[in-house]
Amino acid sequence: MGRTSDAKERILSAAQTLIELRGYSALGVAEICKAAGVPKGSFYYFFTSKEDLALAVIDEHWAGQRGNWHRILQNDDPPLQRLRQLFEATEADQRAGQQSCGTVSGCLFGNLTLEMSNQTEALRERLQQIFEAQVDMVEKVIAEARERDEVTVADTHEAARSVVAQLEGQVLFAKLYNNTQRLNALWTNCLALLGAAAPRPSSLTTDEPSAVSTG
Repeated sequence: MGRTSDAKERILSAAQTLIELRGYSALGVAEICKAAGVPKGSFYYFFTSKEDLALAVIDEHWAGQRGNWHRILQNDDPPLQRLRQLFEATEADQRAGQQSCGTVSGCLFGNLTLEMSNQTEALRERLQQIFEAQVDMVEKVIAEARERDEVTVADTHEAARSVVAQLEGQVLFAKLYNNTQRLNALWTNCLALLGAAAPRPSSLTTDEPSAVSTG
């Protein structure tokens, strides 16, 4: 079976890389195992199907992203400054990915939503849960900002949904045009959407390495 101590992690890592580069549908189990350097039997020891693997990739990616979103959105900075840090970290992550592989990879969750949400109910439901969790996290920050009279929104949940949609959409455009400059106006547009004035510059700049991604 190969090195059982890390075979599962190698399969997950190879699968995520291949999905980001080529999408889910075009991949086969044999190709994933070859990229991971494990025999095909190892795959079925850990995963019942390619869909089962995709769900595991999604869960692992979300576990890391959720931790990073919590770290940014729940720190002690003012709420709008925290939200801006999330946007800046997302842009920095896309820039780092482009420098690493030559193309803007976009959001794993967004890419899979566009490709697979109408083909497999299990993936659609998992992705829906993740985006709803993102909305809930952003809503808490917007609610804090509204309490401080920093934003003018009637419905914080729908405002948060719009912010997540805007973030996801701009990342999609950056991927489509292979140009991270498409993300430059994102924060200004978010402020307009929330009816907010620009807060102080955040401590995180787009030149810093980032461990957070949109998806």
